[in-house]
Amino acid sequence: MPGLLPLSKDPIAEAQRHWQEHGWGDAAEGMAAVTALMRAQQILLGRIEGVLKPHGLSFARYELLALLSFTRSGSLPMAKASARLQVHPTSVTSAVDRLARAGLVRRVAHPTDGRATLVQISPQGRDVVLAATKDLNAQVFTRTGFTSDEVEGLIETLGRFRRQAGDFDENARLDDE
Repeated sequence: MPGLLPLSKDPIAEAQRHWQEHGWGDAAEGMAAVTALMRAQQILLGRIEGVLKPHGLSFARYELLALLSFTRSGSLPMAKASARLQVHPTSVTSAVDRLARAGLVRRVAHPTDGRATLVQISPQGRDVVLAATKDLNAQVFTRTGFTSDEVEGLIETLGRFRRQAGDFDENARLDDE
């Protein structure tokens, strides 16, 4: 957490030692790896949220704006946005509500499917996501705290894990609206 002094010992290494002492040695490394990943996620998310706050965005809202900015039309059906972001539709609805109040997106009727609603990025939304992306690139994504080789290894290792967990099918095609 920002503002806290570093601990004198790694609490995850201590937990691993305790796991081994309690007879759970076969699970100790796995527990330490999972816990370290979760802590790394907290650290990185904290950095990202700090960069996005001046733009009036959370990471979830930033991801939605970025997704919309990458589409040809600047819009997607809400259900497709939910699927692409791998979040519950309620989460997308909440993000859209906040972004719409800020004037960054708007809901529009789907031109061919009367049951669907599109979320469309506004010109102001494009400006905000571009500025936020420039800041994230400069302050987080080009300064991850990992070497280039480590980043490459993480992408490969975590990609393989996600694929094996059923997170994505690399042979499936993503349709763009």
